[in-house]
Amino acid sequence: MDALADNALMLKVKSGDVDRLGLLFDRYHRVLYSFFYRFTSSKMVSEDLVQNVFMRMLKYKHTFTGEGKFTTWMYHLARNVYADYYRKDSRLGFSDDFTTVENSLHNSYNLEEQTKKDEEIQLLQKALNQLSPDKKEVLILSRYQDLKYKEIADILGCSEAAVKVKVFRAMQDLKNIYTQLERQEI
Repeated sequence: MDALADNALMLKVKSGDVDRLGLLFDRYHRVLYSFFYRFTSSKMVSEDLVQNVFMRMLKYKHTFTGEGKFTTWMYHLARNVYADYYRKDSRLGFSDDFTTVENSLHNSYNLEEQTKKDEEIQLLQKALNQLSPDKKEVLILSRYQDLKYKEIADILGCSEAAVKVKVFRAMQDLKNIYTQLERQEI
């Protein structure tokens, strides 16, 4: 995806050509869905949160300057949407939807391999859900959304070095929690 094209599209939205937001939705709704799904483990909630991000893009289109990357601005909005959701409903648990989505991604495995892989993914998601919100966020941005440390630093308002430290510490905590959960499962 071309960052300049994204910026140009958003600048057109800002200037009143709001139909262009549909193109940005086509490009980024899956990315945002994935972002929210890692936090909520709920298909419905994640879809609602994606819609809220695009509604905020319309509401706050005047704040987009076009100087930075569109995705950085988008993730700022997404973080705020999630923070509002989190304040309203702090329930962050598993749902049946998670299993359904993960199973559809692994159709090529045989049943035994698929079951083992699904259990590992569920255990990893469970461990991820036990991290503090800030550690969970930095891992989702770096590992699942594939953002560069510089981009994450821009979104979080800190230095790139601080992001590296946060990711390192979050990975250590995730590994420890995963190991503990794995022992409990045995």
